[in-house]
Amino acid sequence: MSLVVLNNVNLAQYTSWIVGGPAEHFCMPKTEDDLLQALQHANKNQLPITLLGGGSNVLVSDQGIQGLTICLRQFSQISSKIENNKIYIEALSGTAKSELLKIFLKNKLGPALFLAGLPGDIGGGVVMNAGVAEMFTPREFMEFVDEIEVMDFDGNKKTHKKNDLKITYRHTDGWQPGIVTKVKISWPLEIDETILQKVKDANRLRLSKQPLDMPSCGSVFKNPEGFKAAQLIDQSGLKGFRIGDAQVSLKHANFIVNLDQAKASDIWSVIQHVQKTVLEKHNIQLKTEVIRLGKW
Repeated sequence: MSLVVLNNVNLAQYTSWIVGGPAEHFCMPKTEDDLLQALQHANKNQLPITLLGGGSNVLVSDQGIQGLTICLRQFSQISSKIENNKIYIEALSGTAKSELLKIFLKNKLGPALFLAGLPGDIGGGVVMNAGVAEMFTPREFMEFVDEIEVMDFDGNKKTHKKNDLKITYRHTDGWQPGIVTKVKISWPLEIDETILQKVKDANRLRLSKQPLDMPSCGSVFKNPEGFKAAQLIDQSGLKGFRIGDAQVSLKHANFIVNLDQAKASDIWSVIQHVQKTVLEKHNIQLKTEVIRLGKW
């Protein structure tokens, strides 16, 4: 088998919070053939499978993850072409969203502004239907996706057109079970000569409002209908609340930052405290965007 499977790999380095314990078994496929080998290895050895994408929307347990963790960070390739006054982009799911941003910026197209603030990979963008609060066009990831390819855990591939999928706020359903392997995207060739400046301005504004210089996962909580999670947390007096080195950001209340040596358990305790306090003060149950992985 050409795919290398490692044992007892520290996962903190693969998450944007820089927390989490070891993966019992770990591999980083680069191609679909590698991915197939990883699935076959897991099936043969009866190992549970955990997928780790860009690591920006997950909280990995301090106890680590049992079975095989498949990290898609190197599962990366992107190409684009222009036809019939549209741009068509095809990417493997582990490709960073920043690579997609580069293509839209180079072609001076609107989605660059939307993508400028999104961490993580393209597959994560699909699964979470990643979005921004600003009234950009697009403002949700699935707006420019045409179809996705999925490999099930037996290695069979299937294509899902956008119309086959159930797309909601911060979630895409209808493709499971399996792994999103490839994403096809298109957008009209409507040139915006000012897009580079707009992206620079948006990044400057974001830097002033969000703690982008500290380890975090981006927004922790989904915005409840009609409300902003950050506002509810701020109004509950929780800015700066901390347990260990996990802190509700002083800059943006919907961010929880790792001040230095935070543990996953600290972050989870802060999340639970925020949920409990907001429920008591506002009678609103905050739901997380973050997914917990491993043994809790």
